[in-house]
Amino acid sequence: MENKFQELKTRLLEVNDIWSAAGLLHWDQSTYMPPGGAAARARQMATLGRLSHEKFTDPAIGKLLDALEPYQKSLPYDSDEACLLRLTRRRYERAIKVPAEFTAEVTNHTSESYQVWTEARPANDFERVRPYLEKTLEYSRQSANFFPGYDHIADPLIEPRDYGMKAADVKRVFAELRQALVPIVSAITSQEPADDSCLHQYFPEEKQLAFGLEVSQQFGYDMNRGRQDKTHHPFMTKFSLGDVRITTRTKENFLGDALFSTLHETGHALYEQGIRMDFEGTPLARGTSSGVHESQSRLWENIVGRSRRFWFHYYPKLQSVFPEQLGDVPIDAFYRAINKVERSLIRTNADEVTYNLHVMLRFDFELALLEGELEIKDLPNAWRERFEADFGIVPPDDKDGVLQDVHWYFGLIGGSFQGYTLGNILGSQFFAAATEAHPEVPSEIENGEFQTLHNWLKEHLYQHGSKYTAPEIVERATGTPLSIQPYMTYLRTKYGELYDLTD
Repeated sequence: MENKFQELKTRLLEVNDIWSAAGLLHWDQSTYMPPGGAAARARQMATLGRLSHEKFTDPAIGKLLDALEPYQKSLPYDSDEACLLRLTRRRYERAIKVPAEFTAEVTNHTSESYQVWTEARPANDFERVRPYLEKTLEYSRQSANFFPGYDHIADPLIEPRDYGMKAADVKRVFAELRQALVPIVSAITSQEPADDSCLHQYFPEEKQLAFGLEVSQQFGYDMNRGRQDKTHHPFMTKFSLGDVRITTRTKENFLGDALFSTLHETGHALYEQGIRMDFEGTPLARGTSSGVHESQSRLWENIVGRSRRFWFHYYPKLQSVFPEQLGDVPIDAFYRAINKVERSLIRTNADEVTYNLHVMLRFDFELALLEGELEIKDLPNAWRERFEADFGIVPPDDKDGVLQDVHWYFGLIGGSFQGYTLGNILGSQFFAAATEAHPEVPSEIENGEFQTLHNWLKEHLYQHGSKYTAPEIVERATGTPLSIQPYMTYLRTKYGELYDLTD
């Protein structure tokens, strides 16, 4: 059995190596690749996608899993070996239902689509990318239909990102959250908006990047196993547990973009860098779900990085970097500026209170597109109408409307967005559990110290990678299933103080 187990791990390592090579090509395409390389890059990505799929769905892996089943049953449920075999079986059974040729087609298409999107968005040219998006929708439906018997066509697309959740579960959580959020949004946006003009000045790019990366490293980001580069739409990527990279983007006339993008992607990277090294090259060596992954980006970006305590320590440092811009701006004015609540156009720049309304809009559109209730050609108008209904403002163009997110242009439609809101909910739940275990965490943040919080997260989340499912890791770490209550308590406390709200 030990020999068979090692043979399985060797085969899984080969699959992982191919995916890591594909990941490196994607990182290059998103950072430094010249536009002329797009066609060849799409072909290269398709080849690697097909090869990795063929290797993972090799019948030899199925035979090894079958032979190892008695071994798995003899092990404790939460042993490393049993968890690896259980996870591999689940992913193998899913993968063998999808033809390798289809995987290659989709990979080639999404790589081409991404390149077109990078040019179409700044040109505000939805029609240019529309045929690609229509093809993406076709592929998305085909992908779902490889898994018949679903309750909703989105279920098979949600499953690989947030295992254990279906469209109905997400809709239920979103409905509960929306009911609690809307009154807060209304109460805040009926007031005079906070003055954030201090953030809209000239901030040299080099200094922005240096400050953000310094904070990132103080959070715990290991630069011996990472680096930061610029891109169109910030992301974190991992080629191995020793090579976890982050990206950001800058606007020299707005301080918040690069800074909070860096902190956001740092949260993702801390998760991946915290996974046990002996999981390297196996399916266990990655975050367990999009929701849990986003919980870390949102926790470090918002709960820590937008907190008053954090800026008690870091604001004097930021003022010393930008004395002309911020030297005369009081900390309370700066704190209100970075936590300004308003009905805004861009999801990635949205405040904590309205952010989830952006996610819900996109999730609802995904369901409508997959169900056939909405056609791609009608998406821009539907976006404007829904945006006006939810936010009271109309996007002036598609660039800041339907074209703003990369997800549908570099992946399938379905399962793309629910993780962001699940992450907001879970981030507060994990932080509440950490501070209950270590009440000193808030005061340490005020002193620019993050090791206690980072260590708790490593112990209860990071080290386990995908060893446990998201529901299992949430129960183990917090003692309760997913709940919106810690998140709502956090929002009501923080923004109740900022905007003088009463129940």
